[in-house]
Amino acid sequence: MSTEHAIVIGSGMGGMAAAIRLRARGYRVSLVEANEQLGGRAATFHSEGFRFDAGPTVVTAPYLFDELFQLVGRDPKDYYEMQPVDPYYRVKFDDGSSFDYVGDEERILSQIEEMSPQDVDGYRRLAAHSEEIFDIGYTQLADVPFDTIGEMMRAAPHMIRLRNYRSVHGAVASYIKDPRLRQVFTFQPLLIGGNPFYCPSIYLLIHWLERKWGVWFPKGGMGALVNAMGRLMEEIGVEIHLNSPVEHIDVVNGKAKSVRLAGGKTMAADIVVSNADPSTVYTKFIDPQHRKKHTDRNVKRKRQSMSLFVAYFGAEGSWKDTAHHTILLGPRYKELLHDIFRKRVLADDFSLYLHRPAWTDTSLDPKGGEGFYVLSPVPNQKSGINWDDTAPEYMDRIMNYLDQGELPGIKAKLKTSFYIDPRHFEGKLQSMDGAAFGVEPVLHQSAYFRYHNRSPDVDGLFFCGANTHPGAGLPGVLCSAKVLDKVLPVPAQKEPIPEARRIIQPSSDMRISA
Repeated sequence: MSTEHAIVIGSGMGGMAAAIRLRARGYRVSLVEANEQLGGRAATFHSEGFRFDAGPTVVTAPYLFDELFQLVGRDPKDYYEMQPVDPYYRVKFDDGSSFDYVGDEERILSQIEEMSPQDVDGYRRLAAHSEEIFDIGYTQLADVPFDTIGEMMRAAPHMIRLRNYRSVHGAVASYIKDPRLRQVFTFQPLLIGGNPFYCPSIYLLIHWLERKWGVWFPKGGMGALVNAMGRLMEEIGVEIHLNSPVEHIDVVNGKAKSVRLAGGKTMAADIVVSNADPSTVYTKFIDPQHRKKHTDRNVKRKRQSMSLFVAYFGAEGSWKDTAHHTILLGPRYKELLHDIFRKRVLADDFSLYLHRPAWTDTSLDPKGGEGFYVLSPVPNQKSGINWDDTAPEYMDRIMNYLDQGELPGIKAKLKTSFYIDPRHFEGKLQSMDGAAFGVEPVLHQSAYFRYHNRSPDVDGLFFCGANTHPGAGLPGVLCSAKVLDKVLPVPAQKEPIPEARRIIQPSSDMRISA
């Protein structure tokens, strides 16, 4: 009796977590990644001595990473070090005022008292409501599969009682009156691709999740955490194939039987777990006759999240007054989000997320310099924007704004700068419509209505990652891998975990060694 073989498609955080969990269950595991390095959206860029985290920079619920190492008998402290970030975010308003979003309630209340005394009691009630939503939406449901109506119906009474049919902004506005504070406590859904004016209020759990476990940053950046997971996979025997894009999933008698790679190589599988965008997998990798639910028409009807324009730049000098995570809000809030999500037009104004890791960790930067990235939410590719023409001008607008404001004089000190736009998400990351976070987290695309972790069309095909339950963001994608533990079959014969195994097609950017 041979050990059952699992193929994992995609090495984002969800895919790597799934590969580790599959090995812990005893599967023989192969991970195939289209690009030249591990990490997916959490890849690393290098330029002129600077290291840039390409995507996620906020770690909440760090215990989810610890779990992966502990599952296979490793001590996480031997692989990575988490550093607390304080403040979690510094929110700067267009009128010149600011708010430090932190975990300590007394620090929050003292700032609210100074900004809007009438909202002190309202925040207390908002926090209590967020904790109650967290206790249901995260503690009880985050790692539970939602692939039947029955599972959805069991959760429905809790969601109705907590009024999760309201939007995040609607829920916050019922407690908080000051428009600036409403922005402070509603921008979080944007970090998972949601518009707070449409995103259901179950996502208020993010606030309590951050209050409970804090906001952290790995020493050496997110790339160091990716490398730690790569090193772990190497040690426990996950066979990693880089530069290996998938072209087709072969289905025989309704079951996934093999994965075909570019170049013609075919890998037989007992199960296939995809961390790739299900919209892409269903429409491009699986023949239509095997898809009764996820037809091309049904997939195209799904509403995808917004996209992102992200500028990366390194400069000589230091901007010590800029916090690690700085939110720079423009003059409009609801109207700007409506332009991005609904009208799909590129507005003249913008709100930005600025990442300056040197606030917490200087190891990513060369001596005498600091690296940054600045992120602007923009419409996805359904907008029809010609980014060939638009991107350079948009980059200039953002850099001029920073040079004249948050980062004075930085343009004259630049050593390197480059950007990505929706074309990156659509092309390199194969995300439908160039969406940065997969399907948009609106009520009719949440829980049971998101892509299921177990395919309803193809036996032996499973999904993890931002498009599946519970959703985007690092806690979401790591929990999606935990859901697999409840829907995957147990292998009949388990393969023991070896000390190490060779990495196939190693990349110079991967840097798996400690």
